[in-house]
Amino acid sequence: MSDRSKLILGVTDCSKYKLYHDWVQQAAADITIIKLDGCTDGLEQLKRCDGLVLTGGEDVHPRFYHQPEYLPYCYPDDINEARDIFELEALRYTEEQGVPVLGICRGLQIANVFFGGTLIPDIPTWGRFNHGKLPDGGDKYHAVTVDTASWLHGIVKTASGVINSNHHQSVEKAGDGLVANVLSADGIVEAMERKSVTGKSFLCLLQWHPERMKDQQSPFVKNIMDAFLTATREK
Repeated sequence: MSDRSKLILGVTDCSKYKLYHDWVQQAAADITIIKLDGCTDGLEQLKRCDGLVLTGGEDVHPRFYHQPEYLPYCYPDDINEARDIFELEALRYTEEQGVPVLGICRGLQIANVFFGGTLIPDIPTWGRFNHGKLPDGGDKYHAVTVDTASWLHGIVKTASGVINSNHHQSVEKAGDGLVANVLSADGIVEAMERKSVTGKSFLCLLQWHPERMKDQQSPFVKNIMDAFLTATREK
């Protein structure tokens, strides 16, 4: 981190931006947040940031993972190719410059695509449990298992837990250099990390939504945010 009084974190714009903004803001008193998007000077603003939070939102257009035939399985009113392009470029920058990244829901998915992975465009169509929202619009909650040999296990310090769920897409093939570290009972990838973290920048990719988990003291929320902030301060 550069020598200044405030930690500067970039948070990508989305329909629920304020929720992410407020969640990140409350994590520490010395945080300044910059909203990042591809419609303004987002990539230039990213250069000021000590860390990047990739937020949830639209389906990633399947052309970016070379499966354009998957488009009919995406939500037609929930595609934003300009956002896809911007976030892929943002990831290129963070990889080149060693900027810590916390990816949430779509953030995991776009990062997996950046590293050459593919996505399941609609989980129920692919024969898995529905991981989308409840009929009343609320998040589902379900159990997950953490790989005890993973980097993330060293952060959450538990082999199992309960997370929220509100998504219809997920990882199909893992991107190059990435590996799943948390799975749901039906085999959906719930988090990813680097296969080797040695000498690499912080990269924590979550399919769940820590910003709106009921238990904000859960290790699947607090421990991860604490680890992300530590990494940004050490950058």
